[in-house]
Amino acid sequence: MNCLEFAEKLQLTPLCEKDGNIEIEGVYIGDLLSIVMAKAKKNYAWITIQTHINIVAVAELLELACIIVVENMEVDNDTLLKARELKIPIFKTSESAYQVACRMAELGVK
Repeated sequence: MNCLEFAEKLQLTPLCEKDGNIEIEGVYIGDLLSIVMAKAKKNYAWITIQTHINIVAVAELLELACIIVVENMEVDNDTLLKARELKIPIFKTSESAYQVACRMAELGVK
């Protein structure tokens, strides 16, 4: 499933440009950047409560499909500017990481 279909089905709020052609191949949930860097894989959706600019650097380094910021956390403006520049999709939701992960599993993303 690509990012656009995925975001629509989960009713995620897009915060910056998204590339609809990126296929989501898995998901990783984590907030400690060093662990995310060690465990997440290319084309994974990343679920986090982190909102600072370093999440964009991690997403770019790992070639993640998108970042999903949960629990209605406010994303820093610098983060959004950098994500737009690098065309890294960031979505937001009021749901918890657990709720989003459960819904992703129902859609077949694991």
